[in-house]
Amino acid sequence: MPKLSSEQLDDAQRDLPLWRVDKDALFRDLVFADFKHAFAFMTEVAAEADRADHHPDWSNVYDKVSVLLSTHDAGGVTEKDVALARFVDGAAQRNDVK
Repeated sequence: MPKLSSEQLDDAQRDLPLWRVDKDALFRDLVFADFKHAFAFMTEVAAEADRADHHPDWSNVYDKVSVLLSTHDAGGVTEKDVALARFVDGAAQRNDVK
C-alpha cells in the first residue's frame, strides 16, 4: 500500500481533526472515564486491527490511551492508517471518551 501524498495527508488532517498528522504517522491521545472504559476501547480497537491486519502502536496508563498509526512497510501514513483512525474515533465515542 503506498504512502499518502502531502495533499492526501492534508485531507486526512481535515477529516481527522482530533489527530496530529505528520508525514510519518497519525497520533491521538485519549482520556476515558476510567480504566474499564479505556480497556474496553482497546479491546474493541484490537479486534478491528486484527480483522484489518493492521495494528497500532499504543500505550495505556489507567484512563489514558495514546495511539500512533503508521504503516511501517510503506514508511509512513497510508489509507490503512486513516481507516483505523476513523474506527478509533468511533470506538472512543462508544467507550465514554472525555
